Amino acid sequence: MQSSEELLEIIDKYIKQLELQNPPAELYNPISYTLNTKGKRIRPLLTLLACQMFSENIEPAIYPALGLEVFHNFTLLHDDIMDNASIRRGLPTVHKKWSTNTAILSGDAMMIESYKLISLSPNNKLQDVLNVFSKTALGVCEGQMYDMQFEDRLDVSEEEYLKMIELKTSVLLAGSLKIGALIGGASQKDADLLYEAGINVGLAFQLKDDWLDVYSNPKVFGKKIGGDIVTNKKTYLLINALQKADIDNKNKLIQLIGNKHFNEDEKILSVKNIYNRLNIGDLTLQKAKEYSNKAYKNLESIKIEEKLKRELTELIKRLLERDK
Repeated sequence: MQSSEELLEIIDKYIKQLELQNPPAELYNPISYTLNTKGKRIRPLLTLLACQMFSENIEPAIYPALGLEVFHNFTLLHDDIMDNASIRRGLPTVHKKWSTNTAILSGDAMMIESYKLISLSPNNKLQDVLNVFSKTALGVCEGQMYDMQFEDRLDVSEEEYLKMIELKTSVLLAGSLKIGALIGGASQKDADLLYEAGINVGLAFQLKDDWLDVYSNPKVFGKKIGGDIVTNKKTYLLINALQKADIDNKNKLIQLIGNKHFNEDEKILSVKNIYNRLNIGDLTLQKAKEYSNKAYKNLESIKIEEKLKRELTELIKRLLERDK
């Protein structure tokens, strides 16, 4: 069994070997630029870890794993356009470095490339893998649309928010695990359990991300905290604060959200103080822990030797217990 570090080396080696140097260079250079930035490669790593839980041979899962990484990065190109983001992984975003039209077209090419790579799955697993991938890809689009719709709403419910992050974040983690398991020869039951584990990991991961943006140590976090507060992003914290606040605190929050002219530090402090009065930080961590426990139980239900689960369990633990 190979370690996560060894699998990441394999992933990076194969990404460098992808044939993305065709003309026109203006189409393919942004793709190479995106794939060679310092991404965590979580999704292809999940695919290979899931595969090796059920098979000693991970080679059939390598290209599908790359397809999932290319797809993930495609979504980032288009997300950055929609968010008008200027920086991604410490570097200029594609639409800033080239142009919006180039980013759209290069992203479209990445989507096609991801299907090409996914289609290199073993023939006897191809239909099942394509079904999972197509469902996953469509779910990510649905989640992004919900996220966009939430921008102009103050009445987003906790249930709606959790469904949105399940689609936008969780389904790609879940799909990555299920595809790896299917290629590795897992039973449908075990593949489904890994899918559920991925859903729960993604929910816990995003809730922790929401919390870190407000409560992380900036020196550890690596950037200024409070970005979600400044942009009025509908996070688990803000949604629950609006639902649980008394009339005075709710009106204060609505005033802070609606104010177009503000001092960022003052706004962050004011919103954080309301969160603290309502114990929103603890509530968020408690919910994240609930989903973490569900993910571990999903893994426990898979009836294989514990040593075969170890690498995946350790990765999930690192994802969910991170402080940045």
